[in-house]
Amino acid sequence: MPRSLWQQQLADSLREPAALARRFGLDPAMAAAVAARYPLAITPHYLALIEHRDDPIGRQCLPDARELATDPTLREDPLAEARHAPVPGLIHRYPDRVVLLAAAQCAVYCRFCTRKRQVGCPALASLAADAEPALDYIARQPAIHDVLLSGGDPLLLEDDRLEQLLLRLRAIPHVETIRIGSRVPVTLPQRVTPRLAALLKKFPPLYLNTHFNHPRELTPAAAEACRLLAEAGVVLGNQSVLLRGVNDAAATLTELFRGLLRLRVRPYYLHQMDLARGTGHFRVRLERGQELLRQLRGPLSGLAIPHYMVDLPGGCGKIPLTPEYVVQLGDRALLRTPDGAVISYANHPRD
Repeated sequence: MPRSLWQQQLADSLREPAALARRFGLDPAMAAAVAARYPLAITPHYLALIEHRDDPIGRQCLPDARELATDPTLREDPLAEARHAPVPGLIHRYPDRVVLLAAAQCAVYCRFCTRKRQVGCPALASLAADAEPALDYIARQPAIHDVLLSGGDPLLLEDDRLEQLLLRLRAIPHVETIRIGSRVPVTLPQRVTPRLAALLKKFPPLYLNTHFNHPRELTPAAAEACRLLAEAGVVLGNQSVLLRGVNDAAATLTELFRGLLRLRVRPYYLHQMDLARGTGHFRVRLERGQELLRQLRGPLSGLAIPHYMVDLPGGCGKIPLTPEYVVQLGDRALLRTPDGAVISYANHPRD
């Protein structure tokens, strides 16, 4: 059977560090060393958006020597997901909702990924291949009302496998909400076919949070992918990550969030980047993130302004960066957890 367009995009993805080094003038030894530790793949669609290695698209997907730097404030598993995994392939951190790691691969491996320790690696592939323990656990826990499919990218599953997974979840009476976290509309929009949209339409209510970080990612192909999903009744949101040198400017965020609304995608979260090992060069100070949000209010419709969130290290939960959760800012910020405790948070050092 011939490959579909999206499957051909995946097959043609650039995965060889030597080829990437030649194309963008990278140090080949550095590129090989980074790729040996953290997976590398860039689809032709996303590769075509890179103008040079230090532009906002290149920074997100090209290997960087700083990924191998040692920083004691960063962790392999910053959100303690392993500690909150009652069965393989499932994260149960909040009473009423869980994350099901439905896929192990991504179309493009983002250099700032919080799961870069495992996405694209054999260990996660073995977990994602067998969802039965996770599905059985969900079925036995009536307090679980919300399931988020994540990974890896769940939309890289073949249609039949994705449909079977959704059928299993919809058959569990207490599961009310199904969400999908996917960067496919950004990095592999060809994956969103009319057939996939028709499949997803059968499982309302279905929510999909995608991950646009820069206005140059709002391509015609991405717009078409979002149109197909929206017209299938899928509720679309976006979770951006605040990234140094990518989108840490008010003008960039304004253009991005306005553009998302044109695509029928609601800006939902602006995430403070998780404290994951190998991502320190992307970090932005908390004060800078708060200032950016202040600059957006007024010039930008409230509909286009996301919540500025931090996922606290150690699995303490997400909080908005609002006064009631900020006790003190500084190089060691003091932040209040959802249950009222105060923890120390490693803010990015001042420049």
